[in-house]
Amino acid sequence: MTGKPTLPPPAATRWHPGPPSPFRRARVGLLGGSFNPAHEGHLHIARLGLDEVWWLVSPGNPLKPVAGMAPLAERFASAAARAGRAMRVTDIERDLGTRYTAEALRRLKARYPRLSFVWLMGADNLAQIPAWKDWSSIFRTVPVAVFARPHYLANALSGAASARFRDGRLPERAARSLARHRPPAWMFIHSRLVAASASAIRARKQASRG
Repeated sequence: MTGKPTLPPPAATRWHPGPPSPFRRARVGLLGGSFNPAHEGHLHIARLGLDEVWWLVSPGNPLKPVAGMAPLAERFASAAARAGRAMRVTDIERDLGTRYTAEALRRLKARYPRLSFVWLMGADNLAQIPAWKDWSSIFRTVPVAVFARPHYLANALSGAASARFRDGRLPERAARSLARHRPPAWMFIHSRLVAASASAIRARKQASRG
C-alpha cells in the first residue's frame, strides 16, 4: 500500500449528456481544456448565468507537449473534484473522436440541435487563438464569452481575433442573452482576475518533490 488515492478507471468517471428534452432549449456553456490539473481559474471562468456548464476534458491538446501531461483519468478526476453546482465534467470529445475545438463544436451542435451553446475561454486563449486549427469557424459556430486573465488584456483585445470579429462584439451588459445571439457574437467579461494556472501548480508540486 502506497497511501496514494486510487483513481477509478476511465469508464467509471465519464459523464456524457443524455438526449436533450424536446421541450427545453437550455443554455449551455462549454469550457474546454486539459485541466492538468483543474484550478480556481477554471471554476471562476465558468460563471455566466447559464443553465449548465460542461467542462470538456480534452483527450490531448495538439498545442501542448505530451511531457508533463497527466493521464486523462487523472485530469478528469481533478476536474470532477473542483467542479461546482450546475457544472458537468465530461470526456465526450473522446467519443466524438475530435482533437480540435472547431470540429468538436460542429459535432456537438449537430448532436444537440436544441441546446444553445456558448464557448467560454480566458483572455490568454483569445490572444493565441489564431494558432488554433480553423479558429475563425469557432466564432461563426457558437457565441463566445472571453473572461479577463492577468497580463492578457491588451494582447487579447488588440489581437487578430478581436480585429476580425470586431463587428460581432457585444456589450458586457448583454451577457445573459449571449447564448441567444446568432454568431459571430462575442463579448469580453471584465471579471475578477484569477492568477491561478495549471503550469504554476505543476511547478510548485515539482519543487516540493525536489
